[in-house]
Amino acid sequence: MDFKVGDQVEAIDDIVQGVVVKISGGQITVESKDGFLLKYTSDELLKVSGSNVIKVSNFEVAKIKAEKEVPKNRHSRKIRPKERYAPQMEVDLHIDKLTPSTKGMTNFEMLNLQLDTAKRQLDFAIRKKIQKVVFIHGVGEGILKEELHYLFKRYENAKYYDADYQKYGMGATEVYFFQNTP
Repeated sequence: MDFKVGDQVEAIDDIVQGVVVKISGGQITVESKDGFLLKYTSDELLKVSGSNVIKVSNFEVAKIKAEKEVPKNRHSRKIRPKERYAPQMEVDLHIDKLTPSTKGMTNFEMLNLQLDTAKRQLDFAIRKKIQKVVFIHGVGEGILKEELHYLFKRYENAKYYDADYQKYGMGATEVYFFQNTP
């Protein structure tokens, strides 16, 4: 399409209308209604008549739509084996993640806060039918880990074991809940 200085134009991909103020080579400078100077190529613009009616043939519309159309993804995302067995929920029981300050707390109070959090999260996972939960407890002296194992033993439909060593090291335990089939 041929454009001249003074033509009313509209951008194809933007909500911009304006007047052609300069043409140099393949660049057309348009002053928008807001007073901004924007640069376009001729295939990015359409002439607009004074009544704001765009004169475009059906062929041009179909051609532009075909260029802009994104092919549909026919393949659904497949879950990779590693992702399939990845834990669905992680609970970090490090004390600094559970409370802003441990000032004035005894070791017993900190341990109880961690165990209460673990129990709450276990009950939540059961209610929401989440099969795998990883509790990150750290290595330390192993007291929290032992208390967690004692807690996990009280759940009939659960088994627990060390979580993925490559991801968590020795400081995490994974709990798996068996689904109750009615």
